[in-house]
Amino acid sequence: MININRRGFLKTGIAGAAGIVALSPSIVSAATADQHNDIISRTLGKTGMKIPVISFGVMRADNPNLCKAAYEKGIKLFDTANGYQNGNNEIMLGNLLKDYPRSSFYLATKVKPAGVDRDGKPSEQTTAEDFLAKFNTSLSRLKMDYVDILYIHDIRNPEMLEYKLIINAMKNLKKEGKVKFIGFSTHANEPVVIDAAAAMDTWDVILTSYNFKQTYINELNSAIKKANQAGIGIVAMKTLAGGGFLDKEKTKPINSTAALKWVLSNPDITTTIPGMTDFDQLDLNIKILSDISITDQEKKDLLIASAEKGLYCTGCTICLNSCTMNLPVPDLMRAYMYAYGYSNPSMAYSLLSELGTNDNPCKECSSCKVECTKKFDIKEKIADISRLVNVPADFLT
Repeated sequence: MININRRGFLKTGIAGAAGIVALSPSIVSAATADQHNDIISRTLGKTGMKIPVISFGVMRADNPNLCKAAYEKGIKLFDTANGYQNGNNEIMLGNLLKDYPRSSFYLATKVKPAGVDRDGKPSEQTTAEDFLAKFNTSLSRLKMDYVDILYIHDIRNPEMLEYKLIINAMKNLKKEGKVKFIGFSTHANEPVVIDAAAAMDTWDVILTSYNFKQTYINELNSAIKKANQAGIGIVAMKTLAGGGFLDKEKTKPINSTAALKWVLSNPDITTTIPGMTDFDQLDLNIKILSDISITDQEKKDLLIASAEKGLYCTGCTICLNSCTMNLPVPDLMRAYMYAYGYSNPSMAYSLLSELGTNDNPCKECSSCKVECTKKFDIKEKIADISRLVNVPADFLT
C-alpha cells in the first residue's frame, strides 16, 4: 500500500480519480467459482480451456519449489519463453512438470522470430527454419510432446500477423499436435495489433500488456472486446505496470493485489500471468484466486498510484518521431524497467546487447527533443540505463 497524507491525496488524488474512473473497466463483483475449491476460473476463448484467473509468469522465477507450490495451490497455466534465462527457465519447468499428469496443467511458451526490425516488420532473416528450430529446442527443454499455447513473441506491427512463413509454420505445428493453440504476445501498439487480429480466422490466444497505468486503455478495451467476441482468448501481462514499484529507489510500491483485481474486473480478460519470485508474492496472488472484488482501500491505492509517473513505458512509439538520434527509445525504457522495476539487470543487459546501443547513445545530442506521453526525462533515463553495457555479463547473473 502506498502511504500519503490527506493533503497530498487531495492534491493528486482528485485529478487521478477522474483518470482512473475513465481508465478502469466496470468492476465485476462476482464470478463463477470452481465447485471443488472456490477457485475462480474463466474459459479461454474458443480453446475451451478453463483456466484460473491467476496464472504464473515464470520469466524471472528460478526456484522449482515455488512453481511446485503454485501448482499445488491451484495455479494451472505456466508461461515461459524460448529466451528466458537463456533457456534455463524452460529447463527448470520441464524438469518439474514432467512428473505431473499432462492433463493437470497448461504450458505456454513463446518464440521470437529472427530479423524483425524496430518497426516490427519481418526481413529476409525472418525464416520458418529459424522459428521452428527455436521451438523444437523449447519442446526438448520442456520435456513435452506438445505445448498448450505457442506465441509469436512481441508483435507490434499488424504486418507480422500475415507473414505467411511464420504463420504457416505455426499452423503446421498445430496439425502435427506439437501445439494445441497458437497466438502472439504484444507489448506495444496493442490496440492496433489486437484489432487487426480480431478480423482474422487465425488466432486462438493473445497475450497482451494490460494495466491501470496505460493511457490508451479505452482503445485497448475496445480491441480486446472485439477479439473476445471473435472467440480469441485474452491473457494479460505487465499487470503491475513496471514490476511492482513506482520509483527506482523502491520507496513507492504498487498494491499488487489491487492492480491484479483491476485487470480481472474486465470480464474479457481470461487470466493474468504476474511474475512471481518468492513465496510471499505467491501467497498474495493465491488469495485473489477466490476473491477478485476490489475494496475501497484498494481503489484508493490505485487512484494514488495512477497520479505517479511510475517506471512503466507504454510503448506508444510517439517518441520515435522526435528523437534526432533515431534511438529505439521504447526498448531502452523497457530495459530501464527491467533493471529498476523488475530488479533484473541481467534482463536489461541482454536487451541492451540485442539493441546494440553504446554506453552513452545520447552523447552527440545537445538538446533532447523527445516528447514522452508519460513525461519521463528520456535523456536522463537513457544515460542511466546505458551504463549497464560496460558491466561484465558474468557480474549480473
